Amino acid sequence: MKRFSLLPILLLTSISSYAQSLAYFTVKAGKVKRDNSIVYTTIGNLQKDSLLLEEEIDGKRREVPFSIQGTQLSWVLSGETLAGKERKYILSKGHGNKGTRMNSVVSGGHLLLEEGKQPILQYNFQTTPAPAGVDTLYNRNAYIHPLWAPNGVVLTNIFPNVPHMHHMGIWNPWTHTLFEGRETDFWNIQKKEGKVKWAGELEAFSGNVWCGFRATQDHIAFLSDGREKTAIHETWMVKAYPVTHNGERRLWDFSTTFTPATPSGITLLQYRYGGGFGLRTTAAFTAKTSQVLTSEGKTRKDADSTRARWVNIYGTTPDGKAGMLIMNYPDNFDSPEPVRVWPEDMEGGELMFNFSPTKMKNWQLSPGSRYQLKYRVLVYGGEITVEEAEAAWQDYVYPVEVTVEFAKQG
Repeated sequence: MKRFSLLPILLLTSISSYAQSLAYFTVKAGKVKRDNSIVYTTIGNLQKDSLLLEEEIDGKRREVPFSIQGTQLSWVLSGETLAGKERKYILSKGHGNKGTRMNSVVSGGHLLLEEGKQPILQYNFQTTPAPAGVDTLYNRNAYIHPLWAPNGVVLTNIFPNVPHMHHMGIWNPWTHTLFEGRETDFWNIQKKEGKVKWAGELEAFSGNVWCGFRATQDHIAFLSDGREKTAIHETWMVKAYPVTHNGERRLWDFSTTFTPATPSGITLLQYRYGGGFGLRTTAAFTAKTSQVLTSEGKTRKDADSTRARWVNIYGTTPDGKAGMLIMNYPDNFDSPEPVRVWPEDMEGGELMFNFSPTKMKNWQLSPGSRYQLKYRVLVYGGEITVEEAEAAWQDYVYPVEVTVEFAKQG
């Protein structure tokens, strides 16, 4: 069943000075210096159709954009907040418009995330045909492309060349698995053992602090008798946030939640790449025009088969300098995750990168159990420093602390 829904998230821009306060929030930076951190907190079952969030600074109030999904309130801790500092916010009743600036637009078989008219990334849920003259087995859906840097540089590539026509922007099939007694490869689709497909459900979210989507996908095994059988049910959740640093940087979050589809479960066998976070970069990123740097100081020359908390990939294209910092979450399987980084002599120096949680050991998925992998990506124009990359990872894994005090209602 194909299901689409747009879930509006509210921003209100006006309030009476006599508005009734509903809740007070204290945001603590903790031990980490904060730079435009994303704040999440729970507000319970408050009436959500007429609200305003303000920051209190030296006795004055400044209106703050916010988003609500369910009982979760989110906003951006704008600018820098030094370690050990606190900031105060007030949620009140108020009146204002319900417009949004972070939008999810479903059209023509894809879902586009954008801020205003600036594209962020595109999820392709309907099948993209392979280039003319290429075997139709490479037809593909359930991947992200393009991914744009804030300065407009496209950072991903699809259908790059033979023998790697199956590399599709950002995607994450498992390569070496044992499913019902048979080794099955969902990555190398030319082997005709398996494939990842969109499973028919898509939710799109729009708002003023984030936009995103939830999509269901299936790992489909091709059986020896010609039948297809679902081995893994998967759900992607993607959230993108507003640009910062004068329009030069943007964060977005990616998580995949998955469970075996049959009572026998499935074993994700140890292999040098697959699953996790797979990326084929723009063809403009070659060994001569781009660089790779990991949290452990490894480069493209020696990063492969090492572990990393984050990996920074950046370079020069005809449209400008840009890059992406890919961070893996500490709770991920076998984290800090091992990485697969193509050597410099692959295909004219072009680059494929993969956070591969099963690069070092097997991962047994039991029936009835749910598993999750989480990543955050910072896309940017120009360059970032090692210190900025490490600070972004610290902010991701050690989020701000929020305390809530609800006002008594008369």
